[in-house]
Amino acid sequence: MANTDGFMDAALAEARDAAARGEVPVGAVLVLDGVIIARSGNRTRADNDVTAHAEIAVIRDASAALGQERLAGADLYVTLEPCTMCAAAISFARIRRLYYGAEDPKGGAVDNGIRFFSQPTCHHAPEVYSGLGETEAASLLTGFFRAKRED
Repeated sequence: MANTDGFMDAALAEARDAAARGEVPVGAVLVLDGVIIARSGNRTRADNDVTAHAEIAVIRDASAALGQERLAGADLYVTLEPCTMCAAAISFARIRRLYYGAEDPKGGAVDNGIRFFSQPTCHHAPEVYSGLGETEAASLLTGFFRAKRED
């Protein structure tokens, strides 16, 4: 799948920045009408906040910038398959489309795990496109954790 207007490149840049800060290298950008409204990498360590995943950070930042809780019509690009918490936030924010890079067989909740958007209790499911930038996203993660094990 082609990198839609370079938005996944921007998410990958956020993931690289997160890794440089010692965070798990996951990055995300939120796009509305072809413009990046918010961008972030994981911030859990920096913020001492287990909920500060890249997806949650961009949803919070975009909602603040736009002055609204719902992000209908917005697209989210994230380098790793979202976990259950992030999938729920994506649903509650009414995000239109989710593009993600690498699958997460252990912690993912979109195409793996509980498959949140397929549950009858899910009120809104975005269109989902996976594999965008997958090779680089997976490489960032495996390299990061390899280095952690070697330390």
